[in-house]
Amino acid sequence: MERQFDIKNRLYILIKMIRYNLRIIFANRFIWFLIAALAFFLFFAIQTVYNGGSMSEDVVYYLLIFPGILLIFYPSVFGIQNDDDSRMLEILFGIPNYRYKVWLVRLIMIYTLVFVIIVLFSALASVLLYKINVLEMSYQLLYPIIFLGSMAFMFSTIIKNGNGTAVAMVLIGVALLILREDLMQGTQWDVFLNPFEIPNNLNEVIWLGIIRKNRIFMGIATLVFVLYGLYNLQKREKFV
Repeated sequence: MERQFDIKNRLYILIKMIRYNLRIIFANRFIWFLIAALAFFLFFAIQTVYNGGSMSEDVVYYLLIFPGILLIFYPSVFGIQNDDDSRMLEILFGIPNYRYKVWLVRLIMIYTLVFVIIVLFSALASVLLYKINVLEMSYQLLYPIIFLGSMAFMFSTIIKNGNGTAVAMVLIGVALLILREDLMQGTQWDVFLNPFEIPNNLNEVIWLGIIRKNRIFMGIATLVFVLYGLYNLQKREKFV
């Protein structure tokens, strides 16, 4: 009986913790990013159809990638600042090692929620635009989205200001797009690589190898960003 009560109590505390952290992470402004992401997707989808553009999986991928980046942008860029504004940061630093667990759990929650929303967007695209494998599309979109989200989290622990981090990430995004056009497009270093867009005159086996190396590169980079961001949270004097 006591064990059953203990399990229920732990579950209740876990649910309360998740709800509380979600309120801090997404605050009141995330809904505007969600609306903007949906509006962006619908606007460009309608534009593509209206202009008579041909629909395919690679087009749907491009239509979904920017809304996905918008979804990850706010919680990863402004998360540390939201903690500071709510005085939560001082509490976290007062509990040894607890801040790592809190932010690791938060990142998992952020990525999970964004993945669910991307699945819904992909399902909407599959119904309205072009029949796609919804889970495969969502899985492929996760790589660049989580890559950029983890990078934003890392920079937020360095800059420690949401607006400053936002400016830095916008500049980095523009630089990545410029480099993509000039040097990296279609290579394993292309952050925005579209796995559904096979270049002309390229062997399919070679293309699959490039995709695999690209995903490994982004997976390792994401892990480095997260670990470095968590490492920065050790430096209490720079935050409090």
